[in-house]
Amino acid sequence: MARPIILILAAIPILAAIFIVVPQLTRPEISSSTINSQDVLTLQYTKEHLQKVSFGVTQSIGADTAEVLTIQKDGTAVYSLTKNGYSNPDIKYQLSPEEFKELESLIKETGFVEIPDAVYAAKPGATNYEKYGLQVTLDGKTVTLQWADQNASQQFVPPIITEVQSKLDAIINEITK
Repeated sequence: MARPIILILAAIPILAAIFIVVPQLTRPEISSSTINSQDVLTLQYTKEHLQKVSFGVTQSIGADTAEVLTIQKDGTAVYSLTKNGYSNPDIKYQLSPEEFKELESLIKETGFVEIPDAVYAAKPGATNYEKYGLQVTLDGKTVTLQWADQNASQQFVPPIITEVQSKLDAIINEITK
């Protein structure tokens, strides 16, 4: 009589763990439950490769490459590249509805627009690094952020910023294939 009771008692935690773990494994990485068709999302992402240039006695930091990605509310993207002072023709691209929904979910569900405007400056001795800028507007609320590579930054850049950066870099890679 004691064995069936012990087996039943031992099965309860196992069943509880299954009911907790299975939904976590089967749900999508970023839910689209907060997507509202009335939302208006626009982004402007800039990426500059900066390096120290010496003019004999003086030195300054200058961009040898600048990339700008602008994404409108309908998923239309425009990519601009300026290299060594010369602009390349703009490339227009249409994000798929899934790509745009994933990006919009990432911005909305993480509370990205609640981040205060910030500048994560580079270390004074940094000579060769990437500098990023991002302006996100969601339903009229705008947040503007600037940061340097984590290796060149004086401060810790929050992971949500680098996550959005990775997503936008992936879009740029798709555009420039």
